[in-house]
Amino acid sequence: MRAMPRRALAAVPSAVLMFALVACGGGSDSGDSAAGASGTQAAAPAQDAAAEAGGGDAVETPLTGEAKEKAEAAALAAYPGTVVKSEEDAENPGMYAVEVKKADGSEVEVYLDPKTYKVVKTKDEQADDDGS
Repeated sequence: MRAMPRRALAAVPSAVLMFALVACGGGSDSGDSAAGASGTQAAAPAQDAAAEAGGGDAVETPLTGEAKEKAEAAALAAYPGTVVKSEEDAENPGMYAVEVKKADGSEVEVYLDPKTYKVVKTKDEQADDDGS
């Protein structure tokens, strides 16, 4: 039986390591859609868990298009003023939230049903800010 050259033996651990890295995804930013998709999916639960643990606010998606227009119009009809922001509410999943600055300078968060655009509840932002 012929002995393997030392160079070949030295290359075996490197080859095994490279194979393992490629098989696991290796964390490369190669743009591979499978690796990118799994990395994206893993990030969202981590953000939710951090928000629930008090590690930060949950990410709220801003409203756009027709949903934005209708939600803001409904909120302003109930509470005249200026829209500060409108978003899908993370604290109340399945609701839209429109923050309105009223003429007196106070702010109210108006929660709307996304199907009917009816006001479901409100939150006085000034009272909320004083409590923290």
